[in-house]
Amino acid sequence: MPDALRIVVLGLSITSSWGNGHATNYRGLVRALAGRGHDVRFLEREAPWYAANRDLPDPPWGRTDLYGSLEELRDEHGDAIAAADLVVVGSYVPDGIDVGELVLERSRGVVAFYDIDTPVTFAALEHRACEYLTPRLAARYDLYLSFTGGPILGALERRFGVRRARAFHCFVDPDAYAPQEREERWAAGYLGTYGVDRQGALERLLVQPARRRPKLAFVVAGPQYPPHVRWPANVERIEHLAPPEHPAFYAAQRLTVNVTRADMRRWGWSPSVRLFEAAACAVPVVSDLWDGLASFFRPGSEILVEDTLGHLDRLGPEDLRVIGERARRRVLAEHTAEHRADELEAHVASLAGVRAA
Repeated sequence: MPDALRIVVLGLSITSSWGNGHATNYRGLVRALAGRGHDVRFLEREAPWYAANRDLPDPPWGRTDLYGSLEELRDEHGDAIAAADLVVVGSYVPDGIDVGELVLERSRGVVAFYDIDTPVTFAALEHRACEYLTPRLAARYDLYLSFTGGPILGALERRFGVRRARAFHCFVDPDAYAPQEREERWAAGYLGTYGVDRQGALERLLVQPARRRPKLAFVVAGPQYPPHVRWPANVERIEHLAPPEHPAFYAAQRLTVNVTRADMRRWGWSPSVRLFEAAACAVPVVSDLWDGLASFFRPGSEILVEDTLGHLDRLGPEDLRVIGERARRRVLAEHTAEHRADELEAHVASLAGVRAA
């Protein structure tokens, strides 16, 4: 156990999971770090869409403060940023470029950029169209923590001068995600916010199978699906599920579908939060195929790939139970909040006394 650290995290949201996959990740990480005795403060920019949909308005771990502007961040929280041993700035933080500049100016500790959207960020940087990061700013961070591993890490260092790009994959909180005994309600389901780049794969893995098996029940949960999307009569729609409802949702499915964003598929090595959540609940997952998938779960043994109807037709309850349990063992052995807290502590220790110029 290292000495207690003073940690400040500036992230998209921890109080609301509405329309984003960041909140559940930040909750698990802050919980794990605070549980180890670190002094963790989370700073979240006030936003009306999150204010109207807060499913955890007062997180019980560490301290959470909302701020309304860059000026308020500087005036009210500048001292905490300066005194922190580690400051983490997340992707998609509003005014993220100015926030990063402020943090790098004030902080005397290690400053990390935490990219929960690395392939999206990379593409935006290439086109000089990233709203929360610039190539110059990326090169000034002491550490670049990336949800995506594999080749993109070297590409970040070569293309944009990033100093230390390190894989820092998403994870699951095993206290929040565990198997539940539920009667089967759906043959297959999907949980995720609408994305135009994901919709084609969702059509292939869930909507088309639903059309071909009208007597089976399917479900899609998540916000922001446009009115023009047409669902078969046997596909139930749920607009939003708060994280505490996720385990029961997964447990009511025979298998659950994982769909990867196009940019993540292009680079590979990008497991999703939902993938680890379902696996921790011992629910078998059928995923689209991408490079690096086999480094997280063994296809056919711990995860199913493509062909949703084929798996539903061929695999019996015992087969699916075994696959789900194997996936759960794998994720608990490698991809929990505690594993990521270990990694973060090791990164900070390796940078002791090192400060980017």
